[in-house]
Amino acid sequence: MLDAARKSSHLGAGRAVAVGALAAGVAAAWLPFLTLPLSPDEGGFLMVAGQWAPGSSLYGDYWVDRPPLLITLFQIADLAGGAVPLRLLGIVAAVASVLLAASLGRLLAPGQRSAPVAAAATAAVFLATPFFGTTEVDGELLAVPFVLAGLVALVRGWWWPAGVLAVAAAAVKQSEADVVVAALVVAAQLLWQRRPADCLRAVAAFSAGAVSALALVLWWAAVHGTDPAGLWDAVVTFRGQAAEVISSSASEATDQRAHGVATSFVVSGAAGLLLVALVPGRRRHRPATAAPVDVRLLAGAVLAWEAMVVLAGGSYWLHYLLATVPGLVLLVIATVRYRPQRWRWTAAVLGYAGVTAAAAVVALAVTGPRSSSDVAVEQYLSGHEQPGDTGVVAFGDPAILQGAGLSSPYPLLWSLPVRVRDPQLTQLARVLAGPDRPTWVVVDGATLATWGVDEAAAQPVLDRRYELRTVVGDWHVFHLDPGHD
Repeated sequence: MLDAARKSSHLGAGRAVAVGALAAGVAAAWLPFLTLPLSPDEGGFLMVAGQWAPGSSLYGDYWVDRPPLLITLFQIADLAGGAVPLRLLGIVAAVASVLLAASLGRLLAPGQRSAPVAAAATAAVFLATPFFGTTEVDGELLAVPFVLAGLVALVRGWWWPAGVLAVAAAAVKQSEADVVVAALVVAAQLLWQRRPADCLRAVAAFSAGAVSALALVLWWAAVHGTDPAGLWDAVVTFRGQAAEVISSSASEATDQRAHGVATSFVVSGAAGLLLVALVPGRRRHRPATAAPVDVRLLAGAVLAWEAMVVLAGGSYWLHYLLATVPGLVLLVIATVRYRPQRWRWTAAVLGYAGVTAAAAVVALAVTGPRSSSDVAVEQYLSGHEQPGDTGVVAFGDPAILQGAGLSSPYPLLWSLPVRVRDPQLTQLARVLAGPDRPTWVVVDGATLATWGVDEAAAQPVLDRRYELRTVVGDWHVFHLDPGHD
Protein backbone atom coordinates (compact mmCIF):
# COMPACT_ATOMS: atom_id res chain seq x y z
CA MET A 1 0.00 0.00 0.00
CA LEU A 2 2.84 2.35 0.84
CA ASP A 3 4.49 1.65 -2.52
CA ALA A 4 1.21 2.37 -4.30
CA ALA A 5 0.87 5.67 -2.44
CA ARG A 6 4.42 6.65 -3.36
CA LYS A 7 3.79 5.73 -6.99
CA SER A 8 0.59 7.82 -7.04
CA SER A 9 2.41 10.75 -5.48
CA HIS A 10 5.20 10.42 -8.04
CA LEU A 11 2.71 10.39 -10.91
CA GLY A 12 0.94 13.42 -9.44
CA ALA A 13 4.23 15.30 -9.15
CA GLY A 14 5.10 14.34 -12.71
CA ARG A 15 1.82 15.73 -14.02
CA ALA A 16 2.34 18.94 -12.08
CA VAL A 17 5.82 19.33 -13.58
CA ALA A 18 4.44 18.68 -17.08
CA VAL A 19 1.68 21.26 -16.65
CA GLY A 20 4.19 23.75 -15.26
CA ALA A 21 6.46 23.18 -18.24
CA LEU A 22 3.56 23.76 -20.63
CA ALA A 23 2.68 27.01 -18.85
CA ALA A 24 6.31 28.12 -19.09
CA GLY A 25 6.35 27.14 -22.76
CA VAL A 26 3.39 29.29 -23.68
CA ALA A 27 4.98 32.23 -21.87
CA ALA A 28 8.24 31.67 -23.76
CA ALA A 29 6.34 31.62 -27.06
CA TRP A 30 5.03 35.11 -26.35
CA LEU A 31 8.35 36.62 -25.29
CA PRO A 32 9.66 37.33 -28.83
CA PHE A 33 6.68 39.65 -29.38
CA LEU A 34 7.02 41.53 -26.11
CA THR A 35 8.54 44.68 -27.61
CA LEU A 36 7.29 44.52 -31.19
CA PRO A 37 5.17 47.41 -32.54
CA LEU A 38 1.53 47.35 -31.55
CA SER A 39 -1.16 45.96 -33.83
CA PRO A 40 -4.06 48.23 -34.86
CA ASP A 41 -6.31 46.76 -32.17
CA GLU A 42 -3.69 46.95 -29.45
CA GLY A 43 -2.81 50.55 -30.25
CA GLY A 44 -6.42 51.59 -30.68
CA PHE A 45 -7.64 50.03 -27.45
CA LEU A 46 -4.76 51.65 -25.57
CA MET A 47 -5.77 55.02 -27.08
CA VAL A 48 -9.36 54.52 -25.98
CA ALA A 49 -8.43 53.26 -22.52
CA GLY A 50 -5.91 56.02 -21.87
CA GLN A 51 -8.53 58.77 -22.07
CA TRP A 52 -11.64 56.89 -20.87
CA ALA A 53 -13.61 59.45 -18.89
CA PRO A 54 -16.87 61.34 -19.46
CA GLY A 55 -16.58 62.82 -22.95
CA SER A 56 -18.30 63.34 -26.26
CA SER A 57 -18.58 59.69 -27.34
CA LEU A 58 -19.11 56.20 -25.90
CA TYR A 59 -15.68 55.80 -24.31
CA GLY A 60 -14.54 59.32 -23.58
CA ASP A 61 -14.05 60.97 -26.98
CA TYR A 62 -13.83 57.70 -28.93
CA TRP A 63 -16.32 55.06 -30.04
CA VAL A 64 -15.61 51.35 -30.29
CA ASP A 65 -17.86 48.28 -30.43
CA ARG A 66 -16.36 46.53 -27.41
CA PRO A 67 -17.55 45.98 -23.82
CA PRO A 68 -16.18 47.80 -20.75
CA LEU A 69 -14.06 45.12 -19.08
CA LEU A 70 -11.84 44.89 -22.17
CA ILE A 71 -11.26 48.65 -22.03
CA THR A 72 -10.56 48.33 -18.30
CA LEU A 73 -7.87 45.71 -18.90
CA PHE A 74 -6.25 47.96 -21.50
CA GLN A 75 -6.60 50.84 -19.03
CA ILE A 76 -4.54 48.84 -16.54
CA ALA A 77 -1.90 48.18 -19.20
CA ASP A 78 -1.86 51.86 -20.20
CA LEU A 79 -1.38 52.98 -16.60
CA ALA A 80 1.46 50.45 -16.25
CA GLY A 81 3.29 51.81 -19.28
CA GLY A 82 1.54 50.68 -22.46
CA ALA A 83 2.84 48.14 -24.93
CA VAL A 84 5.09 45.90 -22.82
CA PRO A 85 2.69 45.71 -19.84
CA LEU A 86 -0.09 44.86 -22.29
CA ARG A 87 1.91 41.97 -23.73
CA LEU A 88 2.76 40.83 -20.18
CA LEU A 89 -0.96 40.87 -19.41
CA GLY A 90 -1.47 38.62 -22.43
CA ILE A 91 1.16 36.22 -21.10
CA VAL A 92 -0.59 36.13 -17.72
CA ALA A 93 -3.88 35.32 -19.49
CA ALA A 94 -2.25 32.50 -21.50
CA VAL A 95 -0.48 30.97 -18.49
CA ALA A 96 -3.62 31.15 -16.35
CA SER A 97 -5.57 29.45 -19.14
CA VAL A 98 -3.11 26.54 -19.26
CA LEU A 99 -3.40 26.01 -15.50
CA LEU A 100 -7.20 26.26 -15.60
CA ALA A 101 -7.35 23.79 -18.50
CA ALA A 102 -5.35 21.30 -16.43
CA SER A 103 -7.79 21.73 -13.55
CA LEU A 104 -10.70 21.17 -15.92
CA GLY A 105 -9.11 17.98 -17.22
CA ARG A 106 -8.67 16.64 -13.70
CA LEU A 107 -12.30 17.40 -12.80
CA LEU A 108 -13.96 16.10 -15.96
CA ALA A 109 -11.84 12.96 -16.42
CA PRO A 110 -10.93 11.94 -12.86
CA GLY A 111 -10.06 8.41 -13.84
CA GLN A 112 -7.62 9.37 -16.60
CA ARG A 113 -4.17 10.44 -15.44
CA SER A 114 -3.30 11.92 -18.82
CA ALA A 115 -6.33 14.24 -18.90
CA PRO A 116 -4.85 17.24 -17.03
CA VAL A 117 -1.70 17.21 -19.16
CA ALA A 118 -3.66 16.73 -22.40
CA ALA A 119 -5.99 19.61 -21.55
CA ALA A 120 -3.10 21.86 -20.54
CA ALA A 121 -1.19 20.95 -23.71
CA THR A 122 -4.19 21.86 -25.85
CA ALA A 123 -4.51 25.27 -24.23
CA ALA A 124 -0.77 25.89 -24.39
CA VAL A 125 -0.35 24.96 -28.05
CA PHE A 126 -3.28 26.96 -29.36
CA LEU A 127 -2.60 29.97 -27.16
CA ALA A 128 0.96 30.00 -28.48
CA THR A 129 0.49 29.32 -32.18
CA PRO A 130 0.57 32.33 -34.51
CA PHE A 131 -1.90 30.39 -36.68
CA PHE A 132 -4.45 31.54 -34.08
CA GLY A 133 -3.28 35.15 -34.23
CA THR A 134 -1.31 34.98 -31.00
CA THR A 135 1.09 37.77 -31.88
CA GLU A 136 -1.29 40.37 -30.43
CA VAL A 137 -3.29 40.84 -27.25
CA ASP A 138 -6.96 41.07 -28.14
CA GLY A 139 -10.34 40.43 -26.57
CA GLU A 140 -10.43 36.76 -27.52
CA LEU A 141 -7.17 36.02 -25.70
CA LEU A 142 -8.11 37.97 -22.57
CA ALA A 143 -11.53 36.28 -22.40
CA VAL A 144 -10.19 32.70 -22.47
CA PRO A 145 -9.15 32.48 -18.78
CA PHE A 146 -12.55 33.85 -17.70
CA VAL A 147 -14.28 31.19 -19.82
CA LEU A 148 -12.13 28.35 -18.50
CA ALA A 149 -12.52 29.56 -14.90
CA GLY A 150 -16.28 29.67 -15.43
CA LEU A 151 -16.26 26.11 -16.73
CA VAL A 152 -14.25 24.97 -13.69
CA ALA A 153 -16.77 26.69 -11.41
CA LEU A 154 -19.68 24.97 -13.19
CA VAL A 155 -18.10 21.54 -12.92
CA ARG A 156 -17.48 22.08 -9.22
CA GLY A 157 -21.09 23.15 -8.75
CA TRP A 158 -20.17 26.72 -7.85
CA TRP A 159 -23.06 28.31 -9.73
CA TRP A 160 -22.86 31.84 -8.34
CA PRO A 161 -19.16 32.30 -9.27
CA ALA A 162 -19.91 30.69 -12.63
CA GLY A 163 -22.50 33.39 -13.30
CA VAL A 164 -20.01 36.10 -12.35
CA LEU A 165 -17.36 34.63 -14.64
CA ALA A 166 -19.85 34.22 -17.49
CA VAL A 167 -20.53 37.95 -17.44
CA ALA A 168 -16.84 38.74 -17.02
CA ALA A 169 -16.00 36.77 -20.18
CA ALA A 170 -18.73 38.54 -22.16
CA ALA A 171 -17.64 41.89 -20.74
CA VAL A 172 -14.23 41.30 -22.29
CA LYS A 173 -15.57 40.03 -25.65
CA GLN A 174 -19.31 40.16 -26.08
CA SER A 175 -19.50 36.96 -28.12
CA GLU A 176 -17.77 34.86 -25.43
CA ALA A 177 -20.95 33.29 -24.00
CA ASP A 178 -19.40 29.83 -23.65
CA VAL A 179 -20.09 29.63 -19.92
CA VAL A 180 -23.76 30.43 -20.49
CA VAL A 181 -23.96 27.67 -23.11
CA ALA A 182 -22.25 25.23 -20.76
CA ALA A 183 -24.58 26.21 -17.91
CA LEU A 184 -27.59 25.44 -20.10
CA VAL A 185 -26.14 22.00 -20.89
CA VAL A 186 -25.55 21.19 -17.23
CA ALA A 187 -29.01 22.49 -16.24
CA ALA A 188 -30.60 20.37 -18.99
CA GLN A 189 -28.75 17.33 -17.70
CA LEU A 190 -30.13 17.98 -14.19
CA LEU A 191 -33.63 18.02 -15.65
CA TRP A 192 -32.90 14.82 -17.61
CA GLN A 193 -31.86 13.22 -14.33
CA ARG A 194 -35.21 14.30 -12.86
CA ARG A 195 -33.67 16.74 -10.43
CA PRO A 196 -35.83 19.82 -11.02
CA ALA A 197 -35.18 21.29 -7.57
CA ASP A 198 -31.41 21.08 -8.07
CA CYS A 199 -31.81 22.62 -11.53
CA LEU A 200 -33.88 25.50 -10.17
CA ARG A 201 -31.38 26.24 -7.41
CA ALA A 202 -28.49 26.10 -9.85
CA VAL A 203 -30.13 28.43 -12.37
CA ALA A 204 -31.12 30.85 -9.59
CA ALA A 205 -27.57 30.97 -8.22
CA PHE A 206 -26.07 31.36 -11.70
CA SER A 207 -28.51 34.17 -12.52
CA ALA A 208 -27.77 35.92 -9.22
CA GLY A 209 -24.05 35.84 -9.95
CA ALA A 210 -24.58 37.09 -13.49
CA VAL A 211 -26.84 39.95 -12.40
CA SER A 212 -24.40 40.98 -9.67
CA ALA A 213 -21.48 41.05 -12.10
CA LEU A 214 -23.48 42.90 -14.74
CA ALA A 215 -24.52 45.55 -12.23
CA LEU A 216 -20.89 46.04 -11.22
CA VAL A 217 -19.73 46.33 -14.85
CA LEU A 218 -22.46 48.84 -15.70
CA TRP A 219 -21.68 50.89 -12.58
CA TRP A 220 -17.97 50.96 -13.46
CA ALA A 221 -18.79 52.05 -17.01
CA ALA A 222 -21.17 54.75 -15.77
CA VAL A 223 -18.46 56.17 -13.50
CA HIS A 224 -16.43 56.70 -16.68
CA GLY A 225 -19.34 58.28 -18.56
CA THR A 226 -20.42 55.21 -20.54
CA ASP A 227 -24.17 54.57 -20.33
CA PRO A 228 -26.03 51.23 -20.75
CA ALA A 229 -27.97 52.35 -23.84
CA GLY A 230 -24.75 53.30 -25.60
CA LEU A 231 -23.18 49.99 -24.67
CA TRP A 232 -26.15 48.04 -26.00
CA ASP A 233 -25.91 49.93 -29.27
CA ALA A 234 -22.17 49.23 -29.50
CA VAL A 235 -21.93 45.58 -28.48
CA VAL A 236 -25.27 44.26 -29.79
CA THR A 237 -27.02 46.52 -32.31
CA PHE A 238 -23.83 47.49 -34.11
CA ARG A 239 -22.86 43.87 -34.75
CA GLY A 240 -26.02 43.25 -36.75
CA GLN A 241 -25.50 46.45 -38.72
CA ALA A 242 -21.87 45.54 -39.37
CA ALA A 243 -22.86 42.10 -40.66
CA GLU A 244 -25.20 43.72 -43.19
CA VAL A 245 -22.50 46.13 -44.39
CA ILE A 246 -19.92 43.36 -44.72
CA SER A 247 -22.26 41.03 -46.59
CA SER A 248 -23.39 43.73 -49.01
CA SER A 249 -20.18 45.56 -49.84
CA ALA A 250 -17.06 43.90 -48.44
CA SER A 251 -14.01 43.64 -50.66
CA GLU A 252 -12.36 40.43 -51.85
CA ALA A 253 -9.94 40.74 -48.95
CA THR A 254 -12.69 39.56 -46.58
CA ASP A 255 -13.14 36.32 -48.51
CA GLN A 256 -9.39 35.85 -48.61
CA ARG A 257 -9.17 36.27 -44.84
CA ALA A 258 -12.01 33.76 -44.38
CA HIS A 259 -10.04 31.25 -46.44
CA GLY A 260 -6.98 32.06 -44.35
CA VAL A 261 -8.85 31.40 -41.10
CA ALA A 262 -10.10 28.03 -42.36
CA THR A 263 -6.63 27.10 -43.60
CA SER A 264 -5.05 28.10 -40.29
CA PHE A 265 -7.51 25.96 -38.36
CA VAL A 266 -6.43 22.97 -40.42
CA VAL A 267 -2.69 23.66 -40.57
CA SER A 268 -2.50 24.44 -36.84
CA GLY A 269 -3.64 20.92 -35.97
CA ALA A 270 -7.00 21.93 -34.48
CA ALA A 271 -8.89 20.14 -37.24
CA GLY A 272 -6.87 17.02 -36.46
CA LEU A 273 -8.21 16.98 -32.91
CA LEU A 274 -11.73 17.07 -34.33
CA LEU A 275 -10.96 14.09 -36.57
CA VAL A 276 -9.48 12.05 -33.73
CA ALA A 277 -12.52 12.73 -31.57
CA LEU A 278 -15.26 12.32 -34.15
CA VAL A 279 -14.19 9.54 -36.50
CA PRO A 280 -16.33 6.50 -35.60
CA GLY A 281 -14.63 3.59 -33.89
CA ARG A 282 -15.51 -0.05 -33.25
CA ARG A 283 -15.78 0.21 -29.50
CA ARG A 284 -16.31 2.91 -26.94
CA HIS A 285 -14.83 3.13 -23.47
CA ARG A 286 -17.13 3.37 -20.46
CA PRO A 287 -15.30 5.24 -17.71
CA ALA A 288 -15.42 3.64 -14.28
CA THR A 289 -15.39 7.04 -12.54
CA ALA A 290 -18.43 9.27 -12.94
CA ALA A 291 -18.04 12.88 -14.08
CA PRO A 292 -20.29 15.74 -12.96
CA VAL A 293 -21.53 16.20 -16.52
CA ASP A 294 -21.40 14.40 -19.86
CA VAL A 295 -18.23 15.92 -21.31
CA ARG A 296 -19.22 15.01 -24.86
CA LEU A 297 -22.37 17.12 -24.67
CA LEU A 298 -20.46 19.94 -23.04
CA ALA A 299 -17.71 19.91 -25.67
CA GLY A 300 -20.19 19.67 -28.56
CA ALA A 301 -22.35 22.55 -27.36
CA VAL A 302 -19.43 24.86 -26.56
CA LEU A 303 -17.60 24.11 -29.81
CA ALA A 304 -20.78 24.65 -31.84
CA TRP A 305 -21.21 28.07 -30.21
CA GLU A 306 -17.57 28.98 -30.81
CA ALA A 307 -17.75 27.94 -34.46
CA MET A 308 -20.80 30.14 -34.92
CA VAL A 309 -18.94 33.05 -33.29
CA VAL A 310 -16.00 32.66 -35.67
CA LEU A 311 -18.27 32.44 -38.71
CA ALA A 312 -20.48 35.34 -37.60
CA GLY A 313 -17.49 37.59 -36.88
CA GLY A 314 -17.59 38.76 -40.47
CA SER A 315 -14.09 40.18 -40.82
CA TYR A 316 -12.32 36.82 -40.27
CA TRP A 317 -9.16 37.82 -38.45
CA LEU A 318 -6.93 35.00 -37.23
CA HIS A 319 -7.39 35.90 -33.56
CA TYR A 320 -11.07 34.89 -33.91
CA LEU A 321 -9.77 31.31 -33.62
CA LEU A 322 -8.65 31.92 -30.04
CA ALA A 323 -12.33 31.78 -29.12
CA THR A 324 -12.27 28.04 -29.92
CA VAL A 325 -9.59 27.19 -27.34
CA PRO A 326 -12.00 26.33 -24.47
CA GLY A 327 -14.01 24.09 -26.81
CA LEU A 328 -10.87 22.35 -28.04
CA VAL A 329 -9.81 21.76 -24.43
CA LEU A 330 -13.20 20.17 -23.68
CA LEU A 331 -12.97 18.10 -26.87
CA VAL A 332 -9.60 16.65 -25.89
CA ILE A 333 -10.83 15.90 -22.37
CA ALA A 334 -13.84 14.08 -23.84
CA THR A 335 -11.57 12.06 -26.15
CA VAL A 336 -9.27 11.06 -23.31
CA ARG A 337 -12.20 10.18 -21.06
CA TYR A 338 -14.38 8.22 -23.47
CA ARG A 339 -11.83 7.01 -26.03
CA PRO A 340 -8.56 6.55 -24.15
CA GLN A 341 -7.37 4.13 -26.83
CA ARG A 342 -7.01 7.18 -29.08
CA TRP A 343 -4.64 8.94 -26.68
CA ARG A 344 -1.66 8.21 -28.91
CA TRP A 345 -3.39 9.85 -31.85
CA THR A 346 -4.34 12.83 -29.71
CA ALA A 347 -0.77 13.12 -28.45
CA ALA A 348 0.54 12.91 -32.01
CA VAL A 349 -1.75 15.72 -33.19
CA LEU A 350 -0.78 17.88 -30.22
CA GLY A 351 2.88 17.16 -30.93
CA TYR A 352 2.43 18.23 -34.54
CA ALA A 353 0.56 21.35 -33.42
CA GLY A 354 3.37 22.18 -31.00
CA VAL A 355 6.04 21.84 -33.68
CA THR A 356 4.15 24.01 -36.18
CA ALA A 357 3.48 26.59 -33.44
CA ALA A 358 7.18 26.74 -32.54
CA ALA A 359 8.19 27.08 -36.20
CA ALA A 360 5.67 29.87 -36.76
CA VAL A 361 6.82 31.70 -33.63
CA VAL A 362 10.43 31.62 -34.82
CA ALA A 363 9.47 32.77 -38.32
CA LEU A 364 7.41 35.69 -37.05
CA ALA A 365 9.98 36.65 -34.46
CA VAL A 366 12.47 37.07 -37.30
CA THR A 367 10.24 38.87 -39.80
CA GLY A 368 7.90 40.76 -37.42
CA PRO A 369 4.11 40.55 -37.69
CA ARG A 370 3.41 44.19 -38.50
CA SER A 371 4.01 46.13 -41.69
CA SER A 372 7.20 48.19 -41.69
CA SER A 373 5.37 50.98 -43.52
CA ASP A 374 3.07 51.48 -40.52
CA VAL A 375 6.08 51.90 -38.26
CA ALA A 376 7.71 54.25 -40.78
CA VAL A 377 4.61 56.49 -40.75
CA GLU A 378 4.68 56.55 -36.94
CA GLN A 379 8.33 57.59 -37.04
CA TYR A 380 7.64 60.28 -39.64
CA LEU A 381 4.84 61.77 -37.57
CA SER A 382 6.90 61.59 -34.39
CA GLY A 383 9.74 63.46 -36.11
CA HIS A 384 7.57 66.21 -37.62
CA GLU A 385 4.72 66.80 -35.19
CA GLN A 386 4.50 69.88 -32.98
CA PRO A 387 3.00 70.21 -29.47
CA GLY A 388 -0.78 70.23 -29.70
CA ASP A 389 -0.91 68.40 -33.03
CA THR A 390 -3.68 65.86 -33.61
CA GLY A 391 -4.31 63.28 -36.31
CA VAL A 392 -6.77 61.05 -38.14
CA VAL A 393 -6.03 57.75 -39.86
CA ALA A 394 -8.34 56.91 -42.76
CA PHE A 395 -8.92 54.13 -42.14
CA GLY A 396 -8.31 51.35 -39.66
CA ASP A 397 -4.90 51.61 -38.00
CA PRO A 398 -5.12 53.70 -34.83
CA ALA A 399 -1.81 52.22 -33.68
CA ILE A 400 -0.16 54.78 -35.95
CA LEU A 401 -1.65 57.59 -33.89
CA GLN A 402 -0.92 55.82 -30.61
CA GLY A 403 2.69 55.22 -31.60
CA ALA A 404 3.11 58.86 -32.63
CA GLY A 405 1.41 60.13 -29.47
CA LEU A 406 -1.37 61.92 -31.36
CA SER A 407 -4.98 62.15 -30.24
CA SER A 408 -7.82 62.17 -32.78
CA PRO A 409 -10.69 64.65 -33.05
CA TYR A 410 -12.60 62.02 -35.07
CA PRO A 411 -14.18 59.47 -32.69
CA LEU A 412 -14.13 56.48 -35.09
CA LEU A 413 -10.66 54.97 -34.96
CA TRP A 414 -11.34 51.74 -36.89
CA SER A 415 -12.59 51.25 -40.45
CA LEU A 416 -15.64 49.06 -39.74
CA PRO A 417 -17.31 51.63 -37.43
CA VAL A 418 -16.70 54.24 -40.13
CA ARG A 419 -18.43 52.07 -42.73
CA VAL A 420 -21.41 51.48 -40.44
CA ARG A 421 -21.80 54.77 -38.56
CA ASP A 422 -20.37 57.32 -41.03
CA PRO A 423 -20.54 55.70 -44.50
CA GLN A 424 -21.11 59.05 -46.23
CA LEU A 425 -18.17 60.53 -44.28
CA THR A 426 -20.30 63.53 -43.30
CA GLN A 427 -18.99 63.45 -39.73
CA LEU A 428 -15.41 63.23 -40.98
CA ALA A 429 -16.03 66.14 -43.35
CA ARG A 430 -17.30 68.25 -40.43
CA VAL A 431 -14.22 67.37 -38.40
CA LEU A 432 -11.84 68.22 -41.26
CA ALA A 433 -13.55 71.57 -41.80
CA GLY A 434 -14.25 72.40 -38.16
CA PRO A 435 -12.34 74.28 -35.46
CA ASP A 436 -10.86 71.06 -34.06
CA ARG A 437 -9.62 69.82 -37.44
CA PRO A 438 -6.63 67.47 -37.23
CA THR A 439 -3.14 68.60 -38.05
CA TRP A 440 -2.31 65.34 -39.79
CA VAL A 441 -4.44 63.02 -41.93
CA VAL A 442 -2.99 59.63 -42.86
CA VAL A 443 -4.86 57.92 -45.70
CA ASP A 444 -4.60 54.31 -46.81
CA GLY A 445 -4.35 55.12 -50.51
CA ALA A 446 -4.31 58.26 -52.60
CA THR A 447 -7.93 59.14 -51.71
CA LEU A 448 -10.53 58.40 -49.04
CA ALA A 449 -12.32 55.97 -51.34
CA THR A 450 -12.74 52.45 -49.94
CA TRP A 451 -15.43 49.77 -49.87
CA GLY A 452 -18.62 50.67 -48.07
CA VAL A 453 -17.76 54.39 -48.05
CA ASP A 454 -18.83 57.36 -50.18
CA GLU A 455 -16.00 59.88 -50.07
CA ALA A 456 -17.87 62.66 -51.92
CA ALA A 457 -18.45 64.81 -48.81
CA ALA A 458 -14.99 64.55 -47.23
CA GLN A 459 -12.59 64.28 -50.18
CA PRO A 460 -13.04 67.90 -51.38
CA VAL A 461 -12.37 69.16 -47.84
CA LEU A 462 -9.20 67.07 -47.63
CA ASP A 463 -8.05 68.28 -51.07
CA ARG A 464 -8.74 71.93 -50.21
CA ARG A 465 -7.37 72.13 -46.69
CA TYR A 466 -4.49 69.63 -46.65
CA GLU A 467 -1.25 69.14 -48.57
CA LEU A 468 0.53 65.86 -49.20
CA ARG A 469 3.80 65.60 -47.26
CA THR A 470 5.01 62.05 -47.86
CA VAL A 471 4.03 58.61 -49.14
CA VAL A 472 5.11 55.44 -47.34
CA GLY A 473 3.92 52.27 -49.01
CA ASP A 474 0.16 52.71 -49.41
CA TRP A 475 0.01 55.38 -46.72
CA HIS A 476 -0.35 59.01 -47.85
CA VAL A 477 0.44 61.53 -45.12
CA PHE A 478 -1.30 64.91 -45.37
CA HIS A 479 -0.61 68.01 -43.29
CA LEU A 480 -2.96 70.92 -42.66
CA ASP A 481 -2.25 73.67 -45.17
CA PRO A 482 -1.02 76.72 -43.20
CA GLY A 483 -3.22 78.89 -45.38
CA HIS A 484 -6.28 77.18 -43.91
CA ASP A 485 -5.00 76.76 -40.35
